Amino acid sequence: MFGDMMGMMNKIKETQEKVEETKERLKTVTIEEKSSDELLKVTISATREIKNISVADELMQDKEQLEDYLVLTLNKAISRASEIQETELAAVAKDGMPDIPGLDQFK
Repeated sequence: MFGDMMGMMNKIKETQEKVEETKERLKTVTIEEKSSDELLKVTISATREIKNISVADELMQDKEQLEDYLVLTLNKAISRASEIQETELAAVAKDGMPDIPGLDQFK
């Protein structure tokens, strides 16, 4: 029983380390999102850090349109980044879950 407990603790520690490694790797994963007419391009990391925003000259003439484009495009990019992050972290966590009877309902 004690050996099982130690093995389980090691597995949990290993999983925590893998989660941290995955988080670090996700900082380097970039997502590029564009407006439908490609007048605005946004690049963010999978950890939702904005890396770059590129605005076409014609959008500079219309402040309201530019603001709308920024909100829509940033939200799309953030949504995609969140999905990627959740998928990656869930995969790591699922791999690292010790097989404990009765815990299946949480997977």
